[in-house]
Amino acid sequence: MYFISHRGNIWGIEKDNENNPKYIEKAISLGFNVEVDVRFERGDFYLGHDINQYKINKEFLINDKIWCHAKTSKAMNALNKIKAHFFWHQDDDYTITSKGFIWTYPGKKLLPESICVLPEITNYKKINCLGICSDIIGKYKND
Repeated sequence: MYFISHRGNIWGIEKDNENNPKYIEKAISLGFNVEVDVRFERGDFYLGHDINQYKINKEFLINDKIWCHAKTSKAMNALNKIKAHFFWHQDDDYTITSKGFIWTYPGKKLLPESICVLPEITNYKKINCLGICSDIIGKYKND
């Protein structure tokens, strides 16, 4: 089972810390994988959901514990070039990550081979899948 922290959150949303490299590194040090929001402008990578918040180097993104959510087509192309683990989605029920994982949109039918995203905002009766991405991932890992 993959336990994936959403933007570095482990025990709930901490909006001011989301996508902060230090926050992400802390989640990784506690044994979690982390989904991060990635942007790319003028040759540089940034973390941030809606804006370029934290400038980072490509080495930060080339990490087996990091799942990069490309927020723009430029970011998707740049992540592909550096061979980072990434995906792009909007409202698709499923998307395939660059490493072949099935990323399930919140609330959509789970597959045994898929990653369940934000189960805390849905009404899944049972979570039977390959991994979970959550803002409260600590709860799921401890269950």
